[in-house]
Amino acid sequence: MAWVLKMDEVIESGLVHDFDASLSGIGQELGAGAYSMSDVLALPIFKQEDSSLPQENEAKHPPFQYVMCAATSPAVKLYDETLTYLNQGQSYEIRMLDNRKAGDIPEINGKLVKSIIRVVFHDRRLQYTEHQQLEGWKWNRPGDRLLDLDIPMSVGVIDIKTNPSQLNAVEFLWDPTKCTSAFIQVHCISTEFTPRKHGGEKGVPFRIQVDTFKQTENGEYTDHLHSASCQIKVFKPKGADRKQKTDREKMEKRTAHEKEKYQPSYDTTVLTECSPWPDTPTTFVNSSPTPAPAFTSAQHNTYSVPDSNSSSPNHQGDGSSQGSGDSCFLQQLHPSATIQETQQWLLKHRFSTYTRLFSNFSGADLLKLTREDLVQICGPADGIRLYNALKSRSVRPRLTIYVCQEPLRSLQLERQDAGNGDSSNGAIYVYHAIYLEEMAASEVTRKLALAFNIPLHQINQVYRQGPTGIHILVNDQMVQNFQDESCFLFTTIKAENGEGFHIILK
Repeated sequence: MAWVLKMDEVIESGLVHDFDASLSGIGQELGAGAYSMSDVLALPIFKQEDSSLPQENEAKHPPFQYVMCAATSPAVKLYDETLTYLNQGQSYEIRMLDNRKAGDIPEINGKLVKSIIRVVFHDRRLQYTEHQQLEGWKWNRPGDRLLDLDIPMSVGVIDIKTNPSQLNAVEFLWDPTKCTSAFIQVHCISTEFTPRKHGGEKGVPFRIQVDTFKQTENGEYTDHLHSASCQIKVFKPKGADRKQKTDREKMEKRTAHEKEKYQPSYDTTVLTECSPWPDTPTTFVNSSPTPAPAFTSAQHNTYSVPDSNSSSPNHQGDGSSQGSGDSCFLQQLHPSATIQETQQWLLKHRFSTYTRLFSNFSGADLLKLTREDLVQICGPADGIRLYNALKSRSVRPRLTIYVCQEPLRSLQLERQDAGNGDSSNGAIYVYHAIYLEEMAASEVTRKLALAFNIPLHQINQVYRQGPTGIHILVNDQMVQNFQDESCFLFTTIKAENGEGFHIILK
């Protein structure tokens, strides 16, 4: 056994000696002067691999560049996106520059391209509700546009088009080989879209985006070429200048070390590349020679005043549902109303703009919304109007009178009762309430005709019986001196010429 152990030790020591000898020359062969890394990288195999890798310093070359002539804010941190302050309604130049290299996009040589300039929300939350936000703005500013093109100052723009349903966009054609400048005017301010307006709110940022398209084989400009945008905030006139000055003064008070964390202010704003706006350019179908503000929305077309044929101040509509069985239902929304009936109610009360928004709402769903909810969804003007309509809040009439038509038999009964001394003839006088929104004689005539089913064209004059039975013509001045909730009996007599009749109020 001792002999076996000794043989193992001899074998092990021999193996260790051989391994050490095999490694003894490695340090000498790989000395500092044995090779150079540059020589290794110069080998053909590495040259081939290096040529196949993309060059890091070779930046993507955009075909166009858009530069807005407005200074950027100095109070933006180094790696944040630039921010530019604009004054409401002031014209700002956007230079449309051809940035192509030789041979790039040869198919547009000698041809026009189309660009669409938009002002859109920067915040993703507001982008989701953009339609509702813009509809609320349109209601508060009827006839205005969010974005206009200053045509007299613009250079090289052709075939300018605006769409009345898209108040935040303009489009035009231009030749990339010629000098082109589009002067834009933004009419909305950033604080108009803040949730609460108590003063001192921080306005929401917008984006100016330019999308450019080339012409396809069928003649339409739908082939996307390039898109770029920048972040802006819009202030009331002169407000952008004051904000820029305030930011500059704040930066001057900072230390040199703190200033290194912020971008310098540039005289112009270069729009950076971005994804194209999801709307297709074919939505611009209404061509207009000038970018004059247009207001032709369905909301404007369907606006109506309270129906003149109604004696109730609660009735509002266009009279199209006169005599229909559901006119009473459409006047007030009930919790049991179905989705279809709720849509009809919205159309009836001039909320056609929001039928799509409330397409899945039943009557109960709509009635559960609070005033704050409706203001946030529909904007201040439409939100309050919808809330009042849901709660059946109507305008109080200026004057209310009660009128009863005197039957012919009642005169005979009165004479008989006076002779017999019996006043229990059982006659019941039913009065109708007449609500006057206007203190005018014509309003009295119209409401009387409606309440008692009298053809309006057959009423010649309305008189009031005065002392000793005289007939006094009812004019506007007399109506203005009626006491509220006065009671009248009225009779009719044939006119002298036999055409129509007169009404006498007693």
